[in-house]
Amino acid sequence: MDLLDQKRENKSLTTLIFEKIREDILNGEYRNDEKIVEAKVADELGVSRTPVREALKQLELDGLVENIPNRGVVVRGITPQDVDDIYTMRIAVEGIVARWSVTRISEEALAQMKEVYELMEFYTMKNDIDKIFELNTKFHEIIYTAASSRYLEHVLKDFQQFIKSTRKKSLAMEGRAQKALEEHKRIVDAFYARDVDKAVEALTYHIGQSQKNAGKAVKGL
Repeated sequence: MDLLDQKRENKSLTTLIFEKIREDILNGEYRNDEKIVEAKVADELGVSRTPVREALKQLELDGLVENIPNRGVVVRGITPQDVDDIYTMRIAVEGIVARWSVTRISEEALAQMKEVYELMEFYTMKNDIDKIFELNTKFHEIIYTAASSRYLEHVLKDFQQFIKSTRKKSLAMEGRAQKALEEHKRIVDAFYARDVDKAVEALTYHIGQSQKNAGKAVKGL
C-alpha cells in the first residue's frame, strides 16, 4: 500500500499512517497485547520508519497502544469498559450538542438531516446494515457540525471512531436497526420543531438505548 498516493485534504503522511493503524486496531486487525513492529509497518506501507514512529506516538496519546520498555509498542485497543465509558460520556456531551444544534442548525443542514433519515428508512427496509451504519454516522455528524463547536465536534467524532466496530455489531443485532430508526425519527421531529427540550430528550434517549444494546454486543469480547 502506498500512502504517498493517498495524500488528500492537506493531511501529512504521519496523519495518514496514524489513521490507517488506528483503523486497523479498531477493526480488530490487531489483537489486544499484540506487538506492532515499526520496521514491518514501514515496509508494508512503503514509507520510512520516521512517520510510523510519530504515528505510534500519537496512538499512544490516544491510549490505543503502549510503549513498554524491553518489549516495544503493543496494542491496548478498546475494551468493553471503554465502550461503556464512551457511551456514558456521549450521553452527557450530546445533551449539550443537541441544545446548541437545534437552535443553530441551518435550513440546509436540517433538510440534509431529513434526507439522511429517509435513506436510513429505505435501507432499514432492505436490512442493509453497512449502508445504515454509514448513514447513521453521517446523521450524527450533521448534528455535531450544527453545534458550531469545533472542540465538541472533534471529541464526538473521535468517540464515534473509537467504538466503530461495536456500533456496527450493535446495529446488526436483531431488531436494533428498526428501533434505531424510530429513535432517529424522534430526533428529526424535535429538530424540525426547534424544540430544545425534546431534542435533548430524543438524542440522549437514543444514545442510552445504543449503550444498552452495545453492552449486549460486547459481552463476548
